[in-house]
Amino acid sequence: MFDSLSDRLQGIVKRLKGKGRLTEEDVDEVMGEIRTALLEADVNIGVVRDVIARIREQAIGAAVSEALDASQQIIKIVNAELVAMLGGETLKISYASAPPTVVLMAGLQGSGKTTSAAKLARWFKSQGRQPLLVGADLQRPAAVEQLRTLAGQVGVSVFSEPGDPVATARRGLEEAKRLGKDVVIVDTAGRLAIDTEMMQQVADISGQVKPNYTFLVVDAMTGQDAVGVAQAFHERLSIDGVILSKLDGDARGGAALSVKTVIGRPIAFAATGERIDAFEQFHPDRMAGRILGMGDVLTLIEQAEKVFEQDQAEAAAQRMLEGQFTLDDFLDQLQQLKKMGPLSGIMGMLPGVPKEMKNAELGDDQVKITEAIIRSMTPEERRSPEIINGSRRARIAKGSGTEVSDVNRLIKQFTEMQKMMKRMGGMAAMAGKPGKKGKGKVNKRQAMREISDMLGGQGGLPGFPGADGSPGIPPFFK
Repeated sequence: MFDSLSDRLQGIVKRLKGKGRLTEEDVDEVMGEIRTALLEADVNIGVVRDVIARIREQAIGAAVSEALDASQQIIKIVNAELVAMLGGETLKISYASAPPTVVLMAGLQGSGKTTSAAKLARWFKSQGRQPLLVGADLQRPAAVEQLRTLAGQVGVSVFSEPGDPVATARRGLEEAKRLGKDVVIVDTAGRLAIDTEMMQQVADISGQVKPNYTFLVVDAMTGQDAVGVAQAFHERLSIDGVILSKLDGDARGGAALSVKTVIGRPIAFAATGERIDAFEQFHPDRMAGRILGMGDVLTLIEQAEKVFEQDQAEAAAQRMLEGQFTLDDFLDQLQQLKKMGPLSGIMGMLPGVPKEMKNAELGDDQVKITEAIIRSMTPEERRSPEIINGSRRARIAKGSGTEVSDVNRLIKQFTEMQKMMKRMGGMAAMAGKPGKKGKGKVNKRQAMREISDMLGGQGGLPGFPGADGSPGIPPFFK
């Protein structure tokens, strides 16, 4: 997501490295490049004009800290503007004092509305809520069946009945109260284009159920068209927030970067893949960090916490930080890591990871090869790879259907990884040691966050320099 804009902005920052204080000529040149980058990303022209004016004013103003070099100035200013463009603060969901909290879903046909309704139900369920889905899209063939199928995947009930969509929505709300459900998500009908009938039907449903939140689902890949749709719906329904679907397929980002400024409503959630769990709250500050190559460690931590067994993960983390991480541990972590989604997406959340690594095919094939090699080793070899001599390597290669060179590469890279983890363990001990208040145990989660901050500040991952001395691709993923 945002690949094109991210590449352009990171390229601008890279070219500024080593410069002293920016001159007005430098600022004019950089503003032209940023303007071009935003327009190529399909950002609304009015939004681009206002953003460029604000960035330019800050870049040449006296308020810019003289302690920062040129690239740091631009990163700081552009990051702040990206956060503002993307919505500022994360939308916090408040629940009705007298349940249920009612959420109305609106959008055009094909925008991913029904799928987003099910994903949203899953999100509410993860927050400890008991949602009910109401299928009020009675025009599109099989829409309710699609909703029931998706709801079955997340373990949520669906209410729907044939007839009038407005009456169905009203009775769905009544059913939720009868069942003691505390969240109701109403899926409404979409159309191929905005029309009077559709808008009136959605407005009538809204009048019946009186939603606490009205979310508009827009396809991120439609760019400026999505912004036009948002304006039209907002005039009739008073949208509370936008759900961006297919954000993972949007290389430009124009819709995400324009919608908040145009309609004055934030992006609430984003669907980042086809999987039912590929759905998350939208954090403007984290997304801005991803665009500028600064990573998104908090989201990475949260995703890891969802799929990793806590006790098992803590034990593995302790061994990792002590330099005792084994190939058995690594094999187990690979299995858990696959549950978090594509590895290339995970790499994109790490600070300082170069473009080549984010775009690399870190997919199932490479993971399968690695798993096959490790599974062909004896338990002793997994614990102590240093005992693997030439004959053992030949046996492992034959058993895994790989070449001896593949085995050699894995062993060498794992050894380097162990060394890096041991160094990080020392950093974690420093970052997490008791402060003046004398807290006893090391908070490993906070320690790793501090490490991530340190790594992000250094602009890369330690231990993997490129040929020119800059951070390179960690060899394990080459």
